[in-house]
Amino acid sequence: MPESGVQIGEIIANAFATILLIGLLAIMFLISGKQFGSQPMARMVIILPVDPLKTAAFEKKYLDLPTNFDVGLVQPRPAGR
Repeated sequence: MPESGVQIGEIIANAFATILLIGLLAIMFLISGKQFGSQPMARMVIILPVDPLKTAAFEKKYLDLPTNFDVGLVQPRPAGR
């Protein structure tokens, strides 16, 4: 029987090897979590400091604080356990 180039068994083996290689590459990209062919965009949130006078329920723009106070009126900080 003359051999006719590539046998059917080799064609099937090459097809399965190609499918296996494509599957392994796809699994590798899925595990790494990176998109193929595109750059990920950075998402940044900038939290600005809060102005307590604007967020509190005050009608005045500035609080009337005393220039000095009696230290004897201050209660000591509670002791921890």
